[in-house]
Amino acid sequence: MNTSFNGSETVGQIVTAFPGSSNLFQEHGIDFCCGGGRSLTSALRQKNIEEAAFIEKLNRFYAEANQKTDPNTDWAKLSSSQLIDHIVTTHHAYLERELPVLSQFVTKILRVHGPERRELAKLHMLFHQMKMELEQHLIAEEATVFPLIKELEHNPVPSLAEKTANTIRELEADHSGVGNLLKEMRAVTSDYELPAGACRTYTLAFHKLQELESDLFQHIHLENNILFQRVSNPANESE
Repeated sequence: MNTSFNGSETVGQIVTAFPGSSNLFQEHGIDFCCGGGRSLTSALRQKNIEEAAFIEKLNRFYAEANQKTDPNTDWAKLSSSQLIDHIVTTHHAYLERELPVLSQFVTKILRVHGPERRELAKLHMLFHQMKMELEQHLIAEEATVFPLIKELEHNPVPSLAEKTANTIRELEADHSGVGNLLKEMRAVTSDYELPAGACRTYTLAFHKLQELESDLFQHIHLENNILFQRVSNPANESE
């Protein structure tokens, strides 16, 4: 895989190598589906987009995407505040960036392919139900629960611990609901099996949905199994 792009690659090749680039292309109105066979340079010139600045931004996003978190990180050793900051800047930021883009993709493949692929209507409904629940969930975490956990970390009094634990139980129920929706989405698409001759948007939509699932699994793991457990079972943290 390229370590950087120089503009000679086709738009389709770039999106295949770096699916996250689709967000940048969409932002600038560059067609990466039917127009995916054009070189990036050609597409930029057609749109009168300054090449050097665009390619620099594309490569910066690509480098950032490849700076993966060390898979051997022992998240349990982070303080609650550090773990919360990681969750917000990594997983919440990912959802805020990707959910609107995925909404457009899921809607587009339903509009174009829905008459032949009836499962896409069900996928559209399930995804948007999950999107709504996740958006409300992120607000609840950042506005209420995470500040309570940070306060509890510095002021571990029983009344605050009980209040925080009660709020967390609601969030854990939300996590279960999201998990069930992910299972339904995978089932209705036969594990995201693409039909023969699937277009680039169809392919990218399914790729992004699987990426979303993977990110949510890690996100929920960090909260349920580490962060929330510290409030529910504080004795375990001191062992």
